[in-house]
Amino acid sequence: MGSLVRIFSIAALAAIALLVTSVYTVNEWERALKFRFGEFSGEEIQPGLNFKIPFVNTIETYDVRIQTMDRVPERFITVNKEELLVDSFVKWRIADLQKYFKTVKNRAKAENRLEQKINNSLKEQIAKRTITDVVAGDRIEIMNIVQRAIDQEADSIGVEVVDVRLKRVDLADSIQANVFKRMQSERQRIANEYRATGNEKAIEIRANADRQKIELVAEAEKNAQIIRGEADAFATKIFADSFGQDKDFYEFYRSLNAYKATFNSSQDLIILDPGTDFFKHFNSATR
Repeated sequence: MGSLVRIFSIAALAAIALLVTSVYTVNEWERALKFRFGEFSGEEIQPGLNFKIPFVNTIETYDVRIQTMDRVPERFITVNKEELLVDSFVKWRIADLQKYFKTVKNRAKAENRLEQKINNSLKEQIAKRTITDVVAGDRIEIMNIVQRAIDQEADSIGVEVVDVRLKRVDLADSIQANVFKRMQSERQRIANEYRATGNEKAIEIRANADRQKIELVAEAEKNAQIIRGEADAFATKIFADSFGQDKDFYEFYRSLNAYKATFNSSQDLIILDPGTDFFKHFNSATR
């Protein structure tokens, strides 16, 4: 009786062990492949509770979430033979598990294939462009071309590339100083051009101002002369009209003005004949 109980106990334990080793779980972020005696059976296992035959079937699980391949910075040469240090990353995930297993089998080999394709594509694109194009002008275009190239490679190994980005583009130490010097010279040249243009504008503005000043002064002088002429003519007319009424007084007034203009200095010496008309008013005063 004791032997029978022992046999049943052993059988029960064996059954439990068999059941435990027959059941396995595939998580939501995983997919699995089933193997029979080490050979792929062609069966892909979906997430959930699954069963296998112990000692016959083995299961390999694969993470199908988005993976990030953070690459080591690589050196590339531009069209001007200048060295750039490019740091990039790739986000990818398994899209076709069976193709992935048959071509690369694991993450390390998959990323190695993708990295080779990225390097070749970047090398080809950067070799056609200047530093400025790579850093700013054509950066988006370069990444689009690299994305298309890597998509073809990714499809061939059963993965999907979600994103490719350049994190940083640096100048190699050997050319950084020369590039900065060229940039400084270029900025100095542009500044000199602006200063030269400003000086030309300033000279032009001053010349226009001087010309306008001369024109305004000349116009003012002209107007002043016209006004003075008109005033003198008007005054002469007034005097003529006034003195025309008494010609003797007008003649006497003019003589007084002539005396005033002639004898305006005590040091002047003038020799004249007293009998001239100039002194007729003096002569008439002494008689």
